[in-house]
Amino acid sequence: MAGLLTATVVVGAAPILVFLWPAPARGQKKTTLKVSLATPITQLANGDAIKFDAPTSPNSAFVMADGGGDNAPGDLAFGGFVVKDLQGNTNVFAINCSHLGCSIALNPDAKTFDCPCHGSRFHLDGTVLHGPAADPLSHLTWKQGNDATTINVDGLILGF
Repeated sequence: MAGLLTATVVVGAAPILVFLWPAPARGQKKTTLKVSLATPITQLANGDAIKFDAPTSPNSAFVMADGGGDNAPGDLAFGGFVVKDLQGNTNVFAINCSHLGCSIALNPDAKTFDCPCHGSRFHLDGTVLHGPAADPLSHLTWKQGNDATTINVDGLILGF
């Protein structure tokens, strides 16, 4: 009787456990993604930014290091910005707005990142200038590559 009851519980619980802890997609793996920039980082002036996209061969995404709102650590981004803020600090941000995940754009005249979906604006250091976003932009973990036009960003090969 105990064996029958145990088998019934296992058969009933197995589909739920697979739903709660799904296996990673076939071929998916964490890695460092090499990204080529249009302009060398050394040539960025204070207030400038360079947009870049995740590699498409193989299909890849960047992994957010921090975040809030619609962005959380471990979430994926398919683009980003290398930015030298007005104080001269270099940061790399995910392209996703923290409000609902729309792609932000650089406003070179105002020296801000603007979200076209709902009007959020961010300072070049990633902090919120005005909402509806309540959280700053998410950073991407990165290192300088072998030259000034290459950076290495933590990412994921998606496996499809």
